[in-house]
Amino acid sequence: MPSSEHHGSSIPFATFRRPILTMRNEQIHSEMSNHSNIQNLDLFQRNIFTRFHDLSVVDPKELLSISWIRKLLDAFTSCQEDFKLILTNNKALLSKPPAEKLATEFLDKSIKAMDIFNATRDGIETIRLWQKHLEIIVCALDSKQRMIGEGQTRRARKALMDLALVMLDDNNTGSLFSHRNRSFGRKGKDHNRRSSGHSRSLSWSVSHTWSASKQLQSIANNLVPPRANEVSATNGLATLIFSMSFVLFFVLWALVAAIPCQDRGVQINFTIPRNFSWSVPFFLLHSRIMDESKKRDRRNSSGLLKEIYQIEKCVNQITDLVDAAQFPMSEEMKEEMRENVHELSLVCEVCKTGLEPLERHLREVFRSIMSCRTEGVEVLSKATEQ
Repeated sequence: MPSSEHHGSSIPFATFRRPILTMRNEQIHSEMSNHSNIQNLDLFQRNIFTRFHDLSVVDPKELLSISWIRKLLDAFTSCQEDFKLILTNNKALLSKPPAEKLATEFLDKSIKAMDIFNATRDGIETIRLWQKHLEIIVCALDSKQRMIGEGQTRRARKALMDLALVMLDDNNTGSLFSHRNRSFGRKGKDHNRRSSGHSRSLSWSVSHTWSASKQLQSIANNLVPPRANEVSATNGLATLIFSMSFVLFFVLWALVAAIPCQDRGVQINFTIPRNFSWSVPFFLLHSRIMDESKKRDRRNSSGLLKEIYQIEKCVNQITDLVDAAQFPMSEEMKEEMRENVHELSLVCEVCKTGLEPLERHLREVFRSIMSCRTEGVEVLSKATEQ
């Protein structure tokens, strides 16, 4: 009786089983990786919401102040650190389209961002220039030290006129310091040394024809939310890169709105996306900053920084009092003068103690952006070589 045993291939079943298990393990690993990325991306977006929500609900007296700007920079730095960590864990994906293209575009935005940081640093120098005139005004009209007479008012009037000319020149032509072409990229003892030539950072220092508004608009023009196929193809990195790009742009927009800056302005055409979990605080912040702009830009304000508003208000009131002064001064005018000079001395003290830490903070963020860009370029270059 013939055998019923199958006489086909004699290759063991285990040989077929290995590639099946290998394929299954790779699939499981990929699914776990996808799940991990989704979790990280969700956490990243929740953190953006939390950080900027806190900034959006501050008291009106704190909004756009020096201390608020520093908190804004802290929020950006925290987001950037989270962003770098996720990208570091997904370097392989950056070598594949469309992630590579999106990452390259983000690095290009970083270059433009560094220019704006250089320009806002110049704006801080502008406020320091104002301080010299403000201190003369406070010293001349300080009633605690002497009686306010004609000599003191003449000295204050000259300082007020000098200040008005400087502020007018800043509004019309941009910061006087913009022509120095200094950069946060300069290190060591050269940082504090004035140079007659052109210094250069990775971003090229800003020239006298440079425009903060145009720079912001060029960034905004490329802020396009990713399509569904891009999100899928990049395992969510497209959403990550867009979210960080928007955070970067919004922080730059707020800096330019607040600080005296060459050809500054808040009327930039950009859209806050509605379908992102972090959108709400940006809508609120945009609305509040635009409201401040409508109140103050009609007065040809040099910037929306809270301390600038206080300086402008005090200077306008003191100028009116000095122009109307008759001697001997009435007690009512003396009291009004005393109140305004005291308020001006307080804001001068805030600027004196706050501007240097703010400048250091700007420098640190500038260098963190520069470092992030350098690392990104290196990662993309290695990916291209492979």
